[in-house]
Amino acid sequence: MTGKSVLISGAGIAGPALALWLHRHGFDVTVVERAPAIREGGQAVDFRGAAHLAILERTGILDDVKALQTGGSELRVVDAEGRARLTLPESFTGGAVEIERGKLADLLYRRTRDRVEYLFGDSIAELTETADGVDVRFEGGTRRRFDLVVGADGLHSNVRRLAFGPETDFVKPSGYHIALYEVPAHLAVQGASELYNQPGRGISIGGGDGRAHAMFVFHGAEGPADHRDTEAQKRLVRETFTGLPWKTAAALSALDEGRGFYFDSISMVKMDRYSKGRVVLIGDAGYGATCGGMGAGMGLVAAYVLAGELAAAGGDHTVAFPAYEAQIRGYAVECQKVAGNAGLFLAPRTARGIKLRDRLHKILTRPFFIRFLDKMSRKAAESIDLKDYGVGV
Repeated sequence: MTGKSVLISGAGIAGPALALWLHRHGFDVTVVERAPAIREGGQAVDFRGAAHLAILERTGILDDVKALQTGGSELRVVDAEGRARLTLPESFTGGAVEIERGKLADLLYRRTRDRVEYLFGDSIAELTETADGVDVRFEGGTRRRFDLVVGADGLHSNVRRLAFGPETDFVKPSGYHIALYEVPAHLAVQGASELYNQPGRGISIGGGDGRAHAMFVFHGAEGPADHRDTEAQKRLVRETFTGLPWKTAAALSALDEGRGFYFDSISMVKMDRYSKGRVVLIGDAGYGATCGGMGAGMGLVAAYVLAGELAAAGGDHTVAFPAYEAQIRGYAVECQKVAGNAGLFLAPRTARGIKLRDRLHKILTRPFFIRFLDKMSRKAAESIDLKDYGVGV
């Protein structure tokens, strides 16, 4: 084993999943996470098709995910008075299993916390690769050496910036932004999510288990320069949506206290390669899509493949990293195709665009098209053959 110690940046989904598999293969793993703890809340993530379900089972969490699943719901497109103009069935918007992102991250963390070193409230400040390792300086001042470093730190990956170059070289924005947070449960309708639109803006409210979340999607306005400036993000959401009818005012009144606030651009990460020397990217850091790209399933599959290839190569990154990329690149491209029109679906930019979206989806929700679209999404999710790397749960 030539690559025994591995530092993973990011404790979302891909990071802890990779830590789990690397530990099973005999690596020593450290995970560093800027946040003080595992992040709660977030939108629901779904898994669909044989590959996703197989990876949940191989990871050993399928039964736990099923126990925590949200159950999914239909999506109603409503007018200003809350009357349904269009209803999309659960099969159109969800997968075979759906779970809140924060619950999945916590589940993976609990499976690894006694076997893996976690450093919360810190981040990587500097990476220096040498002939036999990577010297890492953390923002907290500590210096350590690792054999390999993995960026699993999302769309705004710090590792990608340090090792590959500025974010603007790789993150391709769509012009849309999205914000999510928890709102009072009474705003949600039982068994459904609702979506209200005005040109270039959309607000959706849904919930379950006594909780509700609001999602705001909008086009055109520039996001704050600092992607961690939460107060500026909240101001932008309030400025963009104040004055809209329906439940908008009630949802905005919970903005400051809403748990699990999340804000980002709707973007895709496009890279010619996922590794450089002893540094490799996984999940959203290397090939992410903010909405609809099956990122959770993608992250779990990629973690399994990367860990397996490192084990198969005896820790030799010069062999393992190209093998990992050869398997994952085509899969990532297929998954990103599914996410390409997320902003246009959630918030068409014109009144005419809203009408066209509604007409199209009235056609697509007929039984034949539902089956066809489900087949297409499962095709993307299953566009990889999972190797058996010889390590079980």
